[in-house]
Parts: sequence; structure tokens; C-alpha cells
Amino acid sequence: MPGGRLTQQERQQIAAGLADGLAYAEIARRLDRPTSTITREVMRNGGPAGYRADLAHRATQQRTHRRRQAAPGGSPARPQPYGRDAEAVRDYQESLTTVFMTSGLPKMMARVLGCLYTTDTGRLTASELAQRLNVSPASISKAITFLEGLDLVRRERDEGRRERYVVDDDLWYQAMIRSARANDEFIESARQGVAILGRGTPAATRLENAARFLDFVSEALIRAAEQGREVLYTTSETPPDAPATAADAPATPPPAGA
Repeated sequence: MPGGRLTQQERQQIAAGLADGLAYAEIARRLDRPTSTITREVMRNGGPAGYRADLAHRATQQRTHRRRQAAPGGSPARPQPYGRDAEAVRDYQESLTTVFMTSGLPKMMARVLGCLYTTDTGRLTASELAQRLNVSPASISKAITFLEGLDLVRRERDEGRRERYVVDDDLWYQAMIRSARANDEFIESARQGVAILGRGTPAATRLENAARFLDFVSEALIRAAEQGREVLYTTSETPPDAPATAADAPATPPPAGA
């Protein structure tokens, strides 16, 4: 965590700030901390309405204790490719998980997505996810089913017929299209309401304006997604070194022209 771990006093200040209705950014400014640190701290400890400084501090101590128990004798963390710092990667994964949670995903679904996005292959089996997140296979199965329904992950089978869960570039495009199309049902319902409530009446006008607005935004989103799709397949630069572990090594080379 940037600036070191939060102290109990800082957590009390966070609780006081939340009680006063301050935004995360303002609390972060007063503590001279990144906003992401405050957001992650609150979201993983009950959210804005349920955050308690003492409970949050105790939970952090317990998590630290469990980590030490999981690595007896100070055994090293899983080797990271490209010379990455394992602890920095773990902290970033937690930060990314918080971002997904603040966007509306439940905690376990956000953890699975954060784990997948921080692997170079973008694909893991259920057992690999369960091991990395230290949760049950049943939790992984439930999370994957939820994420699939939002087009945020997909399934594939490797040569050994093992099922892997995948995040890839095209999923962002599919998720954007799905988000735009999700407005269609409300647009149609709103237009039906206009006919029933009487065009020109206050209620009908409200519905008609909402339908026109969402229709315009949805069309703009779809056009932007189509135009920007090629950005998802643009390689910015060549990785500096080969992956350090076989688990994170790409299974196949990228397709030509990608």
C-alpha cells in the first residue's frame, strides 16, 4: 500500500470522514494518501455505511496473520514473470478488485476478475483460481457463472479438455455492446407508456425524453465501440523479457495482424 499500511488512528479518521459525509478523495487528501487506498480500505471493510475503524484494523491484522501462516518459515511468494515484485502485484490486484467492486460487482466476482486480469495469459482453471484466491471451488463456480452472464469472462477448453476461464480483449467490446443493448427494453417500455399515459402529459413527456436520451446514448456507444474495437488489438510494445513461470507463459502466439 502506498505510504505504508494504514494505522489505527488513520482508520479512525476515515470513519470520522465517512460519518461527516466526506468523499473518498477528500478523506485521502486529509490523510495524504492515494484515493485508491481509501476506497479499497472502505470497500473491503463494510462499505461506507458499515465501516468501523476498530473492526477494520482487527481484520487487517488477521489477514496479515493468515498470510504469514500460509507462508511458513518465510517461504517466498509465487515467482513472478518479468522480474515483478510479488507483494506489489498482490497489492495492485487488491486495488483492481476494489475498482471492480466500486463499479458494482460483488466482492468474490471482483476478486476473480482481478485475479484473471493480473495474469499474463488472462486464463486460469477453477482449481488455479481457487488456489490463488484461497477460496472453495464452489465460490469460483458461482462467481464465473455471474461474470459470464455479464460477458466479462468466457470459458474455453485446452488440449487436455480442461476448462479454463478467460478474459481477453474482445470481452471489453462485447460488454460495451451488451451495456448499450440493455437500454433497449426500457426504451421500448417507455414508448409504450407514452401511448398509455397520453402524449404531451407530464408523465408521458418524462418517459419520452428518457427514451430519446437513452436511444441516442446507446447508438453513440455502439458506434464508438465499433470504431474503437481495433484499439483492443493494437500491441503497444514488446515485453522486455520472457515469462519467468510456465503458468504465465502464453500458450500460443498471438494471431497474425493482432
